[in-house]
Amino acid sequence: MEGTTNYFQKEILKKRPYLSIELCRKVMQTSIKKEVQPDGRIRFWAKLEKFGDKYLRVVTLEDGYTIHNAFLDRGFKS
Repeated sequence: MEGTTNYFQKEILKKRPYLSIELCRKVMQTSIKKEVQPDGRIRFWAKLEKFGDKYLRVVTLEDGYTIHNAFLDRGFKS
């Protein structure tokens, strides 16, 4: 899958069936917060109606496009 890492394809999508590439792209486009990690990867957070009061965090590589990880971030405060 273009625009994702092998880790995302083989590990994350398998263990988190509620995720999709489209959903992750939506988070990236509508994020309420964006943060660059010390290693250069970029975190995006968005609250999606599908998950109620929970925020989905998407982590991309340094390019800001290639999805590497995604998960519900229960500790995020807006």
